[in-house]
Amino acid sequence: MRRAWHVGQLFLLPSLALLVALLVAPQRATLAIHVWLLVELGLAFLAFMRLVQGLYPRTSSPFDGSLRRAQVPAERPGSLNRLEREVSMAGSAAFDVHYRLRPVIADLASELLSSRRGIDLAHDPERAHAALGDDVWELVRPDRPQPAERHGSGIDEARLGRIVTALESV
Repeated sequence: MRRAWHVGQLFLLPSLALLVALLVAPQRATLAIHVWLLVELGLAFLAFMRLVQGLYPRTSSPFDGSLRRAQVPAERPGSLNRLEREVSMAGSAAFDVHYRLRPVIADLASELLSSRRGIDLAHDPERAHAALGDDVWELVRPDRPQPAERHGSGIDEARLGRIVTALESV
Protein backbone atom coordinates (compact mmCIF):
# COMPACT_ATOMS: atom_id res chain seq x y z
CA MET A 1 0.00 0.00 0.00
CA ARG A 2 2.78 2.38 0.91
CA ARG A 3 4.55 1.55 -2.36
CA ALA A 4 1.41 2.39 -4.35
CA TRP A 5 1.24 5.77 -2.59
CA HIS A 6 4.85 6.54 -3.56
CA VAL A 7 4.15 5.59 -7.17
CA GLY A 8 1.02 7.77 -7.13
CA GLN A 9 3.04 10.72 -5.84
CA LEU A 10 5.54 10.15 -8.63
CA PHE A 11 2.74 10.47 -11.21
CA LEU A 12 1.25 13.47 -9.44
CA LEU A 13 4.32 15.68 -9.91
CA PRO A 14 4.23 15.75 -13.76
CA SER A 15 0.45 16.37 -13.61
CA LEU A 16 1.01 19.41 -11.42
CA ALA A 17 3.71 20.58 -13.85
CA LEU A 18 1.18 20.17 -16.71
CA LEU A 19 -1.38 22.24 -14.81
CA VAL A 20 1.18 25.02 -14.26
CA ALA A 21 2.23 24.91 -17.94
CA LEU A 22 -1.42 25.17 -19.09
CA LEU A 23 -2.01 28.15 -16.81
CA VAL A 24 1.18 29.94 -17.88
CA ALA A 25 1.01 29.24 -21.64
CA PRO A 26 -2.46 28.05 -22.73
CA GLN A 27 -1.51 28.52 -26.41
CA ARG A 28 1.04 25.67 -26.07
CA ALA A 29 -1.42 23.23 -24.54
CA THR A 30 -0.84 20.55 -27.22
CA LEU A 31 2.92 20.55 -26.66
CA ALA A 32 2.51 20.53 -22.87
CA ILE A 33 0.13 17.54 -23.05
CA HIS A 34 2.51 15.64 -25.33
CA VAL A 35 5.45 16.25 -22.97
CA TRP A 36 3.30 15.28 -19.99
CA LEU A 37 2.21 12.07 -21.73
CA LEU A 38 5.82 11.11 -22.54
CA VAL A 39 6.91 11.73 -18.96
CA GLU A 40 3.96 9.76 -17.54
CA LEU A 41 4.60 6.83 -19.92
CA GLY A 42 8.27 6.84 -19.02
CA LEU A 43 7.44 6.79 -15.33
CA ALA A 44 4.89 4.00 -15.90
CA PHE A 45 7.55 1.98 -17.73
CA LEU A 46 10.04 2.47 -14.89
CA ALA A 47 7.41 1.49 -12.30
CA PHE A 48 6.55 -1.62 -14.33
CA MET A 49 10.21 -2.60 -14.64
CA ARG A 50 10.68 -2.13 -10.89
CA LEU A 51 7.65 -4.35 -10.25
CA VAL A 52 8.97 -7.07 -12.58
CA GLN A 53 12.39 -6.85 -10.98
CA GLY A 54 10.82 -7.38 -7.57
CA LEU A 55 8.75 -10.34 -8.72
CA TYR A 56 11.60 -12.08 -10.53
CA PRO A 57 14.80 -11.72 -8.57
CA ARG A 58 17.97 -11.74 -10.58
CA THR A 59 19.57 -15.18 -10.67
CA SER A 60 21.89 -16.73 -13.14
CA SER A 61 20.18 -18.77 -15.79
CA PRO A 62 20.92 -22.47 -16.24
CA PHE A 63 22.21 -21.64 -19.71
CA ASP A 64 24.79 -19.20 -18.32
CA GLY A 65 25.72 -21.71 -15.66
CA SER A 66 26.35 -24.41 -18.25
CA LEU A 67 28.70 -22.11 -20.17
CA ARG A 68 30.92 -21.53 -17.15
CA ARG A 69 33.66 -24.05 -16.75
CA ALA A 70 34.65 -25.30 -13.38
CA GLN A 71 37.93 -23.82 -12.26
CA VAL A 72 40.13 -26.86 -12.52
CA PRO A 73 43.81 -26.17 -12.08
CA ALA A 74 45.60 -26.79 -15.34
CA GLU A 75 47.91 -29.75 -15.29
CA ARG A 76 51.37 -29.29 -16.63
CA PRO A 77 52.12 -31.39 -19.70
CA GLY A 78 54.16 -34.49 -19.03
CA SER A 79 56.71 -33.46 -21.64
CA LEU A 80 57.35 -30.22 -19.76
CA ASN A 81 57.83 -32.08 -16.49
CA ARG A 82 60.20 -34.50 -18.21
CA LEU A 83 62.20 -31.66 -19.78
CA GLU A 84 62.49 -29.87 -16.43
CA ARG A 85 63.75 -33.08 -14.86
CA GLU A 86 66.32 -33.55 -17.64
CA VAL A 87 67.55 -29.97 -17.32
CA SER A 88 67.79 -30.34 -13.57
CA MET A 89 69.80 -33.56 -13.87
CA ALA A 90 72.00 -32.06 -16.59
CA GLY A 91 73.04 -29.37 -14.15
CA SER A 92 74.70 -31.89 -11.91
CA ALA A 93 76.38 -34.52 -14.12
CA ALA A 94 78.14 -34.63 -17.49
CA PHE A 95 76.50 -38.01 -18.18
CA ASP A 96 73.03 -36.42 -18.02
CA VAL A 97 74.12 -33.56 -20.28
CA HIS A 98 75.31 -35.97 -22.95
CA TYR A 99 72.67 -38.70 -22.75
CA ARG A 100 69.56 -36.86 -21.58
CA LEU A 101 69.71 -33.15 -22.47
CA ARG A 102 71.82 -33.36 -25.64
CA PRO A 103 69.31 -35.50 -27.65
CA VAL A 104 66.47 -33.13 -26.77
CA ILE A 105 68.46 -30.03 -27.75
CA ALA A 106 69.76 -31.76 -30.90
CA ASP A 107 66.23 -32.69 -32.02
CA LEU A 108 65.04 -29.16 -31.35
CA ALA A 109 68.00 -27.58 -33.16
CA SER A 110 67.58 -29.95 -36.11
CA GLU A 111 63.89 -29.13 -36.41
CA LEU A 112 64.49 -25.37 -36.11
CA LEU A 113 67.29 -25.41 -38.68
CA SER A 114 65.25 -27.49 -41.09
CA SER A 115 62.00 -25.54 -40.82
CA ARG A 116 63.40 -22.00 -40.58
CA ARG A 117 66.61 -22.09 -42.57
CA GLY A 118 66.47 -25.23 -44.73
CA ILE A 119 69.66 -26.60 -43.15
CA ASP A 120 70.16 -30.27 -42.35
CA LEU A 121 72.13 -30.65 -39.11
CA ALA A 122 73.66 -34.01 -40.06
CA HIS A 123 74.45 -33.34 -43.74
CA ASP A 124 75.53 -29.69 -43.63
CA PRO A 125 77.46 -29.24 -40.37
CA GLU A 126 79.32 -26.07 -41.43
CA ARG A 127 76.14 -24.10 -42.13
CA ALA A 128 74.50 -25.57 -39.02
CA HIS A 129 77.45 -24.47 -36.89
CA ALA A 130 77.27 -20.96 -38.33
CA ALA A 131 73.50 -20.73 -37.73
CA LEU A 132 73.54 -22.18 -34.21
CA GLY A 133 76.61 -20.56 -32.72
CA ASP A 134 79.42 -22.09 -30.68
CA ASP A 135 77.51 -22.87 -27.47
CA VAL A 136 74.73 -24.83 -29.16
CA TRP A 137 77.08 -26.44 -31.68
CA GLU A 138 79.37 -27.74 -28.94
CA LEU A 139 76.38 -29.52 -27.40
CA VAL A 140 74.67 -30.88 -30.54
CA ARG A 141 77.49 -31.60 -32.96
CA PRO A 142 77.25 -35.17 -34.28
CA ASP A 143 80.87 -36.03 -33.44
CA ARG A 144 80.68 -34.88 -29.82
CA PRO A 145 82.66 -37.35 -27.67
CA GLN A 146 81.20 -39.04 -24.63
CA PRO A 147 82.22 -37.44 -21.36
CA ALA A 148 85.40 -38.91 -19.91
CA GLU A 149 84.11 -38.42 -16.37
CA ARG A 150 80.47 -39.56 -16.06
CA HIS A 151 80.02 -37.74 -12.77
CA GLY A 152 81.84 -34.62 -13.94
CA SER A 153 80.26 -31.20 -13.72
CA GLY A 154 77.10 -30.68 -15.72
CA ILE A 155 75.92 -27.65 -17.63
CA ASP A 156 75.71 -24.36 -15.76
CA GLU A 157 72.67 -22.11 -15.85
CA ALA A 158 74.39 -19.29 -17.74
CA ARG A 159 75.48 -21.59 -20.56
CA LEU A 160 72.02 -23.16 -20.75
CA GLY A 161 70.55 -19.65 -20.99
CA ARG A 162 72.89 -18.83 -23.89
CA ILE A 163 71.86 -22.07 -25.63
CA VAL A 164 68.17 -21.27 -25.27
CA THR A 165 68.72 -17.72 -26.55
CA ALA A 166 70.69 -19.02 -29.54
CA LEU A 167 67.95 -21.53 -30.37
CA GLU A 168 65.30 -18.82 -30.17
CA SER A 169 67.23 -16.71 -32.66
CA VAL A 170 67.60 -19.49 -35.26
